[in-house]
Amino acid sequence: MASKSKLQKFAELANHPLVFEKNPEMKGKWQTQFFKNQHPIILELACGKGDYTLGLAKLFPDKNFIGVDIKGNRLWSAARIATLENLNNVAFIREQIDHLENYFELNEVAEIWITFSDPFPRKGDAKRRLTSTKFLSIYKKILQQNAHIHLKTDSDLLYEFTKETLVQFPSKIIKDYSDVYALNKNEELHNIQTYYEKMHLNDKRTIKYLCFMLI
Repeated sequence: MASKSKLQKFAELANHPLVFEKNPEMKGKWQTQFFKNQHPIILELACGKGDYTLGLAKLFPDKNFIGVDIKGNRLWSAARIATLENLNNVAFIREQIDHLENYFELNEVAEIWITFSDPFPRKGDAKRRLTSTKFLSIYKKILQQNAHIHLKTDSDLLYEFTKETLVQFPSKIIKDYSDVYALNKNEELHNIQTYYEKMHLNDKRTIKYLCFMLI
């Protein structure tokens, strides 16, 4: 069978029951109307093919997971797997991350994962990094008090930039692993490897991890 074109995938995505494509109708209603439970909501931002969203959903059926990305082709793959595996604690949002406030009420989110997001290496693009003060301010509004944010990255630039930004933004670093695998910490991170993480490991890159909360 020939593989589906992007246009076919996008058409399916627009009508997929697990995907909200630039549609904020569930704001404040995720638990009551979509998941139909009171389990905590955890986001994976720039989720790509949703490796952490799907992996964590299987490990923690008592939590709800929402992957957010703007790339429809990747979200189609993630939503397809979630459907095939009958995961009822998963949803996806196709949207820019800076529009999160349109999708979540104050204190609606319990935790955030940022997994191998674009580090935007040009200095002029620093505000586009998902741990810039612009984005931290958005997260603070939708996160519950003392909620954890997890950053997993191969980028030295993003790792150091995040630590420098957290010095300026009211926050507390809880865990700081400069080399996840040398420190044997990936089991602690649920032994999930994203598509990009596997690529970076094949290229002998060092995987870094930060866990922090906003105060």
